[in-house]
Order: sequence, then structure tokens, then C-alpha cells
Amino acid sequence: MVTTTALLGLLTVVLLAFAAFGAWYARGRIETVEDYLTARNSAGGGTLTATLVASSMGAWILFSPAEAGAAFGGITAVAGYAAGSALALAAFAVVGPRIRQLLPRGHSLTEYAYARYGTAMYAYVLVVSVAYMFVFLAAEFTGIASALSLVAGVPGWQTATVVGVTVLAYTGYGGLRASIVTDTVQTVLILPLLMVSVVVTVLALGGTDAAHAAVVDSAPELLTVGSATGLEFGAYVVVAVVGAEMLNQAWWQRVYAASDEGTLRRSFLVAAVAVVPMVLLAGVFGPIAVGLGLVEAPGDASVSFFLVVTEVLPDAAVVAVAVLAVLLVVSSADTLFNAIASVVTADLPRLLDLSGDRLTATARGVTVVVAAAATVVGAQGYSVLTLFLLADLLAAATFIPLLHGLFSRRATSAGALTASLVALVVGLALFPPARGVLPLSGLPAATYFRSFIGAAALSTALTVVAARVGDERFDLDRLDRTIRRLDDEATDGSGGERR
Repeated sequence: MVTTTALLGLLTVVLLAFAAFGAWYARGRIETVEDYLTARNSAGGGTLTATLVASSMGAWILFSPAEAGAAFGGITAVAGYAAGSALALAAFAVVGPRIRQLLPRGHSLTEYAYARYGTAMYAYVLVVSVAYMFVFLAAEFTGIASALSLVAGVPGWQTATVVGVTVLAYTGYGGLRASIVTDTVQTVLILPLLMVSVVVTVLALGGTDAAHAAVVDSAPELLTVGSATGLEFGAYVVVAVVGAEMLNQAWWQRVYAASDEGTLRRSFLVAAVAVVPMVLLAGVFGPIAVGLGLVEAPGDASVSFFLVVTEVLPDAAVVAVAVLAVLLVVSSADTLFNAIASVVTADLPRLLDLSGDRLTATARGVTVVVAAAATVVGAQGYSVLTLFLLADLLAAATFIPLLHGLFSRRATSAGALTASLVALVVGLALFPPARGVLPLSGLPAATYFRSFIGAAALSTALTVVAARVGDERFDLDRLDRTIRRLDDEATDGSGGERR
């Protein structure tokens, strides 16, 4: 039996080592707020690929795909999750270079929203993007708290606090540079640990044939390729994940961190390919857990991976898997801490008279607040996949209208905002968890499929219609003239030149 004290002590040592390494690397490299938030043009191919892989492999990879496999459609649902995760990264191979071309001195997606669409759309995108990233972060903390509680009875608040404080220590100090360098090390550790964990667990089950037989005996429908339930899940999860990642500031930061556009394209495509087998390998533990009779309550599905591991592996191996899970949380938590701070800080000069060291100090302060709030939410034990789906819905209604402005001169602020808001309202009205809270009647049955597909389709249709009926033409070259570096003293609070 793995004891609470031993496991928490080991994980604290591991986390402190990363904190020390990240802080050491960043020492002397953070001279301006630009260094803290963007690390502009500093990441070569290997470094950028590593940080993309690590950041995309949060603890969700051990929770959500397995929960999808256990409760949302079996292996077909897992395949849909893998496809959505890959497409989201691959999309930045197209969108990323466009962002760098139009906004070479940019920092955040909200900054782009303000320059392209104005105050109203900017305010909406700010709320949606920060809400998405915060819920994502809280879901990561929720997942690791649940896993360590299962493995060794560690109270959720202790897990969330230890992870939150140690990651904050180096992220708050070293910003994006510290996040990127620790991601590189984490990738080197995570990939072998994940592969070994999966292989050893399957062997302990008696091999692939025995694992397959257990599922066939108990829940053969989970192995049906192309099952209706799995296809439905796969369809809406692709929309959910792609939409969400388009509004994830972490990827916008790494678009600017890339040394050049060629590196940007290659690294995002390599990361897109790498994430597929990882999601598939982790996801199959959902059906296996069901086959072994380990999923006895609705909440068990999200920890299917750990139910199987603790059932068949010795304590030493369980501890290794727990370390893997914590590394996965760290790899995404540091990214999200810095991403949320980046969004907020890039906009502060528009509202307050902040620059130089004061702006950098404020960015660190925002990171502290985000970490504290996510730690509190993460200790509550909510459903991991439900949290992710709520975050994804916010983005699914918004990403098409927002990104349309990167490619079309006809996109308008009123059209983009209307399309996003109407689609979000419709999506929430059809979102199953919201139906139990909102006093709605006379509507179609609430399903995740209708919610996500309806929100994305409606926002796309309204965006196209608004662009066709309007007669406005936006000069996309204005974006470059509007946005300035944060350490450029010749700027006013709105990002424009002083007169």
C-alpha cells in the first residue's frame, strides 16, 4: 500500500527540482516584460516541438480519453479524441504563420481581437479565453487530486496546493522561458514513462489478448469500431477541442516563440502526429477498466487509467505512474499559468499606466492569483471531462468568428460578436449540465452533440452571412501598425504610437 506521506514527499522533491531548474534557467534572462511573456523568436525546432508536446500532454491525457472510452462510446470515442487533439495542433501550422505575418509584434489573441474588432468583441474574447484556460487549469488540478486520492489517499487540497505552489514558484519568476525549458525536460521524461506504464500494465493484465477478452466478456459494445455513440462523441469532441485550442493563449505565445515560420509549421505538425498514439494508448484503459468491473460509479470513469494501474501493478510501479501524472500536470499547468498572465498583462497598458518593471511585477502578481484560484477549484473533485467540455463550449461558439478576421477583410465587429453570442446561448441551452440549472422548456433534448455542433455551425453561418451583407472593408495591414512591443517606450496605453 502506497502511503500518503511517502508519495506526497516524493512528489514534492520532484516538483522542487523542476522549480529550482526553471528558476535557475530564467535567472538573468528576464530583462523586460517581453522576455517574460513571449520569449519572441527564441525557440528552435527541437525546443519548440518539445514544449508543444509537453504542453499538449497535460494530465487530461490520462483522464479524459479514458473517461470517453469508458462512458462515451468506447474506442471510437477515443479515436475521436485523438483526432480532435491532433487537428487542433495541426491548425496552428496554418493559422500560426498568418498571425505572425499580420501581427509580428503581437502577444495575445485578445490583443488581436481588440485591434481587429474593437472594444466589444475584445471584452467578450477576453472573458471567454480566460474562462476557458482557467477551467482547463482547474480540470488538470482536479484530475491529479482525484488520482492521488485513489492511489494513496492524499487529500485533494494537499495535492492541489503542492503542485500549484511549486509550479508557481518557477513560472511566476521565469515566465514563458522557464516554462519552455522545463517542458523540454518533461517531454524527455514523460514519453518513456507513458510508454512503459502502458506496456507494463498490459503485461500485468496477461497481455493484449487477456485485456481484449475481459472487455469482450463484459462490454463488447465498447470495442465496436464505428459505434453510433462513439461517432457522435467523436464528431462533437473534434469541434470542441479544435475550437478550444484556437482560443488557448498558450499556443499563441508559442507561435511568437518560434524562431521562424518554417520551424513553427514543422513543430506544430510533429506535435500533432505525436499526440495521437498517446491519446489512443491512454484511452484504451477506459474500456479495460469497464471490462475488469472497476468502474462501479459514474465518477469512476474519469480515473479509469488509475483504477487499472492500482489493480494490477505493485506499489513501486504505481508510484512511477503517479510521478508521470504529476509531470503531466506540471507540463500544462506552467503553460496555462503563464498564458493567462500573458493575456491579462498584454492588455493592462491599455487600462493602466504601467510599463517596464512595474508591468513585469504585475504579470507575476496575476500569475499568483490564477494559481491560487485554480488550486481551490481543483481541490473540489468535479468531473474532469465535464469541466473540459464546459470550457470547450465557450470556445466552440467563438473561434470561427474570431479567426475569420485573420483571413477576411469583410469580417465585422458586430457580425463576429453577434455570431459568437447567439451561438453560445444556443449551445448552453442544449448543454446537458446547463439544462438542469437553466429554467428552459420546449427545446430539443439536451445533448453534447447538439450543443457543440449547433454552436459551431450557427456561429459559422452567422459569420458568413454578416460578412456577405455588410459593406465594410478592413485594412489588415493596420494590425501591424496598431500593435507594439510592450517594452517599446514610444507607445501609449492603447498600443498605438504617442503623438
